[in-house]
This record gives sequence, C-alpha cells and structure tokens, in this order.
Amino acid sequence: MEWGVLASVAGLLAVLASGRIQPATAFVTLACAYLLTGLVDLPELLGSFANPALATLILLLLISLTLERSPLLDQISNKIISGRQSSALLKLMATSAVLSAFLNNTAIVASFLGTLSRQTRIPASRLLIPLSYASILGGITTLVGTSTNLVVSSFAVDTGLPELSMFQFSVVGIPVALVCLAALMLSARCLPNNSTTSRDSRQSYFLTTEVDDDSPLVGQSIEANAMRNLDGLFLLEIERDGRLISPVTPEEIVQARDLLIFTGEVNKVQALQRFQGLKLMGEDADDLLASNLVEVVISNESELANRTLQDMDFRTTFNAGVVGIRRGERRLEGQLGRIPLRVGDSLLLAVGGDFSQHRNLDRNFHLLSGTLQRPRLSMKQSLAALGGFAAAILSASVGITTLFEALLCLLGLFLLGGLLSVNEMRRRFPFELFLVIGSALTIAKGMSASGAASLVAEGMQALFNGYGVYAAFVGIFLLTLVLTETVTNNAAAALAFPIALSTAQSFGADPMPFIMAVAYGASACFLIPFGYQTHLMVYSPGRYRLSDYLKTGLPVSLLYSATVLILTPMVFPFDAL
Repeated sequence: MEWGVLASVAGLLAVLASGRIQPATAFVTLACAYLLTGLVDLPELLGSFANPALATLILLLLISLTLERSPLLDQISNKIISGRQSSALLKLMATSAVLSAFLNNTAIVASFLGTLSRQTRIPASRLLIPLSYASILGGITTLVGTSTNLVVSSFAVDTGLPELSMFQFSVVGIPVALVCLAALMLSARCLPNNSTTSRDSRQSYFLTTEVDDDSPLVGQSIEANAMRNLDGLFLLEIERDGRLISPVTPEEIVQARDLLIFTGEVNKVQALQRFQGLKLMGEDADDLLASNLVEVVISNESELANRTLQDMDFRTTFNAGVVGIRRGERRLEGQLGRIPLRVGDSLLLAVGGDFSQHRNLDRNFHLLSGTLQRPRLSMKQSLAALGGFAAAILSASVGITTLFEALLCLLGLFLLGGLLSVNEMRRRFPFELFLVIGSALTIAKGMSASGAASLVAEGMQALFNGYGVYAAFVGIFLLTLVLTETVTNNAAAALAFPIALSTAQSFGADPMPFIMAVAYGASACFLIPFGYQTHLMVYSPGRYRLSDYLKTGLPVSLLYSATVLILTPMVFPFDAL
C-alpha cells in the first residue's frame, strides 16, 4: 500500500511539473482517489477543508482585496524611484520587504508593477526581479507574510501540534532577509539594461493579421500592395499553410488566408487601416484601431491560464482585441488566437469603451499601461482599512484574540463600512488555493495512514545514518527547496510536511526545526520564474530571459540556504523538550 501511495505522489509531482493540468484539478483528483480507496474517510477529508489555519488564510486573502486598493501603495511606489539607481533599488527592496511581511506580496508587486514599468528614468529590467525577490524575503519573517507559512501552520494544527505564532518566523527570517537583500544588491548588477522607452517596449510586440478570401490584396505582390514602407511597422514574415516565409521579399505574392506578421511600433497599428480585407485577430481593423491600447499581464488568478483566446471568446468576454502577446523577451509565433496563454504573459489590448466596467478585470489582469484606473479607496478609507488591519495583527500578536477571530471581525467591519462587497468577495474568492490546500491536507493524512511518509522517513534515516539528525534536517530543507523550484511553493510545503514530521519522529527529535525547514524551504524559489506568482508577474514586463533569474537568484539562493541551515537549529533545537 505504501509503495502505491508513493507512486501516486510521484505521479502528482510529474503532473504538476508538466503544467498541463491545473494544480487544483490534480490535488482534488488524488484526494478523491484516497477517499475512494479507504486511505482516508469522509470526516477526515471534510475536516481538512475546515482546518482553522486554512480558514485564516482565506480571510487574510479576502481582506487583502481591500488593502490592495489603497492609494498609499501607489504614492509610495512613485516616491521610491528617485535619486541614483542604487539608492532607488535599495529603497524599493526595503519597502517591498517590509510591506510584504504583513500584506499579500502579490498585491505589493502588482501595486509597484505599473509604476515601475511606465517610468523611463531607470530601466524596469533592473528593478522588477529585485522587487519580486524582496517581496519573498519579507514574507518569510511573519506568519501572515506568505501563504506558505500559513499552509505550514495548517499542517501543524492538523497533526495536533500548536499553531505557529505571528513572529515565530522572525528570529530566523529577519537575519536571512537582511543577508539576502545585501546579496541581491550585488547580484542585481547582472540584470539586463533593457530600454524603458514606450517605443522600444511596443516594438517587442508583433501583430498577426489574416488576409480575407475576397481581399483585393490577394494575387498582388508585397510591393504592389504598398506594404514595404509602412509608418512604424515592418512586415516580418508570412505564415502560409503551416509554412513560414521569412524574410519576405518585395516580389512575394499575397494569398488568401495568409497570416501577415508585423513588428515595430504597434501603437501605429492604424497604418494597416487602408488595407481592405485585412483582419486583426479575426476582427476588422477598423473595429480595433478606434480603441485605446492598454498593456496588461495575465494574473495568477486568471481564467485565461492554459487556454487560448479562441477558447475564451476573448473579444466578447472583455470587449477587447489582442493586438500582441509577449512572453518574457520572446515573441510567440503562429496565430495568436490559437496559442495557449500562461500566467505572466503580457498582452497589448485594443479595448472598447466599456472595457474598464468589466467586473472580472482585477481577477484576470495586472495593468501595466493605459488610462484605465481601478476604483481606489479615499485617503480616509485607506487609513481606516490599514489601521484596522494593524489592530487585528496586534491583537493576535499579544494574545487578545486569535488571528482568525481578529480577521473575521475586520472582514465584517469592511463589509459594513462598504470597503468590501460580497460581490467582490465572490469574484475574487481564492477557490483554487482552497481546493489545493484542503486536498493537500487530505493527501498528507493518506501518506501518514498508509505508512508512505514513514517509509520515506526510514529512507532518510538510513541515508543519513552516522551523520546525525542535522544531516536529516538539511535533507528535508533541500528536498523542499527542489520541490518549490519544480512545482509551486504551497504544493512543495504540502508534500514535504508529512515527510519532515515522520523524519523528526524517527530521530526522536523536536519536530519544530523540521517544520521550519519546510516553511523556509518552500519560500526558497529564486532560480526560475515558474514556481512563484510574483516572478511570473514581472517576467514579461521586464523582458527577462530564464538566465536572468538564474544569474541573479543563484547567489541569493545559496546565501539563503546557508543562513537558514545555520540559524534554524540554533533558534529551534533538535532536542525534544
């Protein structure tokens, strides 16, 4: 039985790493399989979804919907970019780290993202990866700084251990954050110096157009159709019957259903209006070109992830046409409507007049440029919301109330005061995260009940026999680190926790250092962009390559790991009390 469970977990990891199936689908499917095979019973499964720490996490994320609308974050981001580049970078990282210790780091990065992308004084590519990394480093210092810490706390509670306290992470987390921020100041020099001008940014997009069957362009050469000297645009290539024609010669004859791919200043897309029978993304050029151009990034909550524009009927859903798509620094080849989209992709949209009125924009996009503005709190409302949140954190920290009680009362006040609506909660409810963590708790119970976790722990004990409990502690941390770079941070914590607990028990050690190894290891995602949502948020706006994350993140990851492995056993000894 235990080998079958281990095989199922290995299959889960393979599915998550492939990215072909949504994490919620994979976790729920495996949890249901454990229920049907009798590894867990129905009360255990339902109890996983009623876990107090999971409920606290959901409350925290719902409250963040109000806090992220505060104009104070925008004002802070505008003031940070001043002085020399090095001082601006230091202020940005310090501010991001401090704010992320208490506020959702996705909201922090989203608030700074638009301002940093639009300003032209310092290349955004020198700022955005440090912003993302600093938000992670701030998050490891408190219980509410990152969802991972609350996930680990939920597992601890579920196994009968005490709930982790607000600042239990701080004694190790703050020194780790300071050391890594110093390293980040140095490694950020390796980041590319991509231009910040609007013109250069727009040149990184590509326009895909299709020639109608009855277009007068058909049968004429590129030169005869006057497509050689367009204002700001250049015909890069033609896709015809699955074959790519590049470069395009002046004598090339245009055929029906050709896909003509243009590059250059796509904000001058109006130059294509004079060509009859030329469509942008299946829409008449005139319909799109009368619209405003808005640049957005697909969010980690978006329903667009792993779907195509045609699948979504994007034009009808958002009253907007996609003019161009960018993924990092790379252009996406082929017909745009058929490309599966990913979290972090940048889209250049030609939007209709009521685009800003669509109620699902916040869930799907982070705004980079354009004239659209989200509804903001007034300054009075903002101060009240932030003051209420600070009071809730203080109340939980000194033991007046539990964190759940404090956040629940605050949520009620936000609803009564009109700072948050039930409709907004319904739209932005983190349903996928709820399913992942609840299912992960069920899977952990199945691993423990089947003996699979103990089997892995015995393997760890045999592997480190003669090296002591510290070597096993290092092994758990490195296992979690590899998992978080391979899958997601919450999934890594979910899969590593039962192994860590069983390993501590097999050595007769206090489980706390092993629990902390899982918490810190699950946040140690500095090498690739795909394991963490804020990395994906900055990937395309910064026009980064994968190597940019590796060069910048490797020194940070090494220092992070060394500092955690040294300090954690000092603060949380292995000797069970």
